[in-house]
Amino acid sequence: MPSTGPIVPASRKPSTRRQDPEGTRQNIIEVASQEFALNGLSGARIDEIAAKTRASKRMIYYYFGDKEGLYLSALENAYRQVREGEAGLDIEGLSPLEGLRRLVEFTFDHHHQHEDFIRMVMIENIHHGQYLERSSLVRDLNVTAIAHIRDLYERGLGEGLFRSGLDPLEIHWQISALCFFNVSNRATFSSLFARDFGTPEMLMRLRHNTVEMVLRYILKPEAIAEALP
Repeated sequence: MPSTGPIVPASRKPSTRRQDPEGTRQNIIEVASQEFALNGLSGARIDEIAAKTRASKRMIYYYFGDKEGLYLSALENAYRQVREGEAGLDIEGLSPLEGLRRLVEFTFDHHHQHEDFIRMVMIENIHHGQYLERSSLVRDLNVTAIAHIRDLYERGLGEGLFRSGLDPLEIHWQISALCFFNVSNRATFSSLFARDFGTPEMLMRLRHNTVEMVLRYILKPEAIAEALP
């Protein structure tokens, strides 16, 4: 009779399920982001989030403490994604004009492709930004974002392309406003004015116009004709 080898007690058998705490944590955040974007902080349910992940309620509370902790982690993750995308643009290696153009295009595209991010920011504004105030991570991420714009702006000033007296934070505000509105108010504008603002053709027009408006705001008048033929 052939030997089957030593019998390993069930409690000592190696687990066939790989332990991946970071993957599990990220999975929870991704599912939670969708739930918060859809239902808000008060409407989202931990039971529903757990049912859609590979985690239990107990594990969610272990990682995040409570629902507010999970909500803040989801917000931080959303801001981290947009800032990581900006960092990947290699703006430092571009001319000030091309770097600014690329930044606006990226912001428009990212917001369009990540509607959950826009909805979560809208929800956080309903809460008057009180949860973001707790996050040093988001503050640090946004300091980096403004530093990139400041570098572009100062290089553009040095080359005689950009108007003087502009505030990099306000430039960031204007870029965000134009790109954010494209997602946040698309449904109401489409309904009110009986025109679909979500078609590929309309999005391409809005993207082009957004880039041009930002460049016209920042460029010197005498540089506009050459930069925007």
